[in-house]
Amino acid sequence: MTSLTLESVDWRSATLTISGTKSKRVQQLPLPVSTGEAIAQYLRQGRPQTVDRALFVRHRAPFDKPLSVPAIRSSMNRAFVRCGLRDRFCNTHVLRRTTATRLQRSGASVKEIADLLRHQSLDTASTYARVDLEGLRAVALPWLGSQS
Repeated sequence: MTSLTLESVDWRSATLTISGTKSKRVQQLPLPVSTGEAIAQYLRQGRPQTVDRALFVRHRAPFDKPLSVPAIRSSMNRAFVRCGLRDRFCNTHVLRRTTATRLQRSGASVKEIADLLRHQSLDTASTYARVDLEGLRAVALPWLGSQS
């Protein structure tokens, strides 16, 4: 998120271009309507006046700087506290795990999840996807030891 610029959003094709990350890959992702609407609202009502081309900028001095990774982490942690979730969630990776789990439950392959999370290794991506316990219960055989 720290490398997103105003030019990263293509409103006409509803895509978001991600570049400048540690993987050094450029990727175009679909921009869901709700996300596009939230970004547009932020640009109209929430983003401070600045000449910086970063999509998300500081709201405290110095204003003409993009948000840093620690600032994003801090913001997320404060949101977890406000929502009463501090005991369950303590870092931004929960968003990646949630996305991977939801994709897996909707039938996405580990390869598709790896591509979206920008992982080159399928093993790395699989650590983010949670086991679907409800799905396993539906196909599991009864435990013979429980009949005694």
